Amino acid sequence: MALTVLRRVHVLKKVAVPLLFSPATLNAGEHHVCIPSIWTSGVCHQLLRGCSPSELGRRWLCITSREPLFLVSGSIRLSRDPSVAGRPTSLLHRLSSDEDCVFKDRLASCTSSRQVLRLLRSSPHLSGAAAASVLHRLADLEQDGAGGLRDPDTLLSDVALSELCSRLEKESAELEDEAVIQALQGCTRLYLDPWSHLVVRLVSESQVRLDRGHLSIGALCGLARALFALEGPNCAMLAQAMSQLQNKAPALWDTSELTAVYSMLAAGLAEGGRYQDLLNKMNARALSLAPKMDPLTVSETLGALVTLSQAQALPLVIALCKQAVRHVPNFADTELAVVLSALMHYGHSDHFLVEALERHVPKTAFTAHPETVTKVMQYFGRRRIFSPPVFDAVAESFVYRADEYATGQVSQQIAALGVVGYVPQEAGRLFRKVESVLSARFSQFQPRALLELLHACTLLQRYPLNFVSKVFSPYFLQQLQEEGSGMDRVMLAQLTQLYMTVKLECPFYDGPRLLPKLRVKSFLFPGRSLETPVDPHLYNTVKTGLVDLLGARSYFASRVLTPYCYTLDVEIKLDEEGYVLPASHDEVYKRIALCIDGPKRFAANARQLLGKEAIKQRHLRILGYEVVQIPYYEFEKLKGKAETVEYLHKKIFPHSFRLSW
Repeated sequence: MALTVLRRVHVLKKVAVPLLFSPATLNAGEHHVCIPSIWTSGVCHQLLRGCSPSELGRRWLCITSREPLFLVSGSIRLSRDPSVAGRPTSLLHRLSSDEDCVFKDRLASCTSSRQVLRLLRSSPHLSGAAAASVLHRLADLEQDGAGGLRDPDTLLSDVALSELCSRLEKESAELEDEAVIQALQGCTRLYLDPWSHLVVRLVSESQVRLDRGHLSIGALCGLARALFALEGPNCAMLAQAMSQLQNKAPALWDTSELTAVYSMLAAGLAEGGRYQDLLNKMNARALSLAPKMDPLTVSETLGALVTLSQAQALPLVIALCKQAVRHVPNFADTELAVVLSALMHYGHSDHFLVEALERHVPKTAFTAHPETVTKVMQYFGRRRIFSPPVFDAVAESFVYRADEYATGQVSQQIAALGVVGYVPQEAGRLFRKVESVLSARFSQFQPRALLELLHACTLLQRYPLNFVSKVFSPYFLQQLQEEGSGMDRVMLAQLTQLYMTVKLECPFYDGPRLLPKLRVKSFLFPGRSLETPVDPHLYNTVKTGLVDLLGARSYFASRVLTPYCYTLDVEIKLDEEGYVLPASHDEVYKRIALCIDGPKRFAANARQLLGKEAIKQRHLRILGYEVVQIPYYEFEKLKGKAETVEYLHKKIFPHSFRLSW
């Protein structure tokens, strides 16, 4: 981006400035457009550094309108040849509100730039607001997401669009405030050259309106976004607009005004912690208005809070989540996806929201946008929510519409099932479809997404060995290393567990092996590990009961790292006759692994053991351990020392008589 800006500055300095200040240009008796000195404060000021002091001494800079200047790369230069002009489009024609709405509805129904331009040619009379909406609709259809336009040639050659821009320039003084600013913002979205006559004229006119001090909040937001796009955060005119905006008390704003300011700040103006005081006031106002917000406002507000990194706004997030529960059936697909993404970001879940989704998703799983369905699954997986109605509905729909999902979305959906360890009712058809997708689109999967998918399959006791063997190949491991910032500990742990799974549960596997240097020593590590640390309070309580049961602390070991990467909460050793051995004893006949499972090892809303804990217990049994599970919901019911000791004895030694010490 920096190189592009410098290249554009260089082009303008060599081409634009000599043309602007040539005697022939300055003495021409043509129409002139004036730029206030404030407009020369940013990029334009840098362009003028090379000019003589006499040329820069004037407060106002005049530019002839003979031919607009447009940047060579990424900008649009529209024809201004009057010989090819079409039927003039009047922007001062006062259309009724119904006529304006009809035009805007027809404009919104256009699905290509050619359709928009065809509609423009057939509409000789437009209001200023309608003309600005044409620019915005063209930007919606033409922006490629990478700072350019998909088909600039279509816009370059269109006479009707050229005439529209000419009319906007000439009649801007007569347009309403909102129309002027919306037109300016539309120009920035179409990447029009900042030195073009249209943009210069609209900026000059916007300055006049700004100086009057009567712009609405919506108009100030639109102007701020346009100026930020043109000159960045250090524009003096932008500072003036933001000063006026902050002087309008946020405590009196309605939901539409709040949304407009949130969106404007989220567009980049609040980067670096700017305007945080304003945001604090807005968050307080939004909290009081949350019960009145409609679906779109809830979605846009949550999305803005995430973009603006408002970590302290959790009370507002909770209030918006409560309001979102009411709107679940009414959310558009994109709106629901934004809401769930925000709730994942803030780590918040609500059982009323889960119930609403359980009613809504089974009805829409076959028709909802693939990204929305994926976000639902991600949300349930990230928040450890166990929901058979949702999982079964999504699994069934996946069988029929798998081709609609991107490879990353396929991986995320199966990964969510792996997190909670739930095998859907349609498991057979589901995994046959997953295998079909892997076969048809294997090369399209990103390495990390593929690893996540295969690892999730093993959590659900599904073993796509044909593809697992490819994962251990040197070529794939090299791709995994090159993607992103290399292989982190989580990826190495997943590779290790994947390899351990096929060796333990698929003894007939005879494919490539994972190199020892890529295997981790432990699945338990800070962050996103493949094991959940034991709950400290629950562990201490169980430890006290074990001392009372066994007679001494030396008869069991805690947090034991096995040679198989798993960490045991408690290990008890037995000899051939079933007697308990000291923890330090080496010759052991039988080992008992106590899994002290706290709430975080289960789904958040059910007594469903998470997938990573289930595979751990499954592997320990295969490796010869006797696994004894002590779940928190059983242990918390015990009252007193006697009940605790009796419970532990029945759990650990169910077939032996307990002696009293």
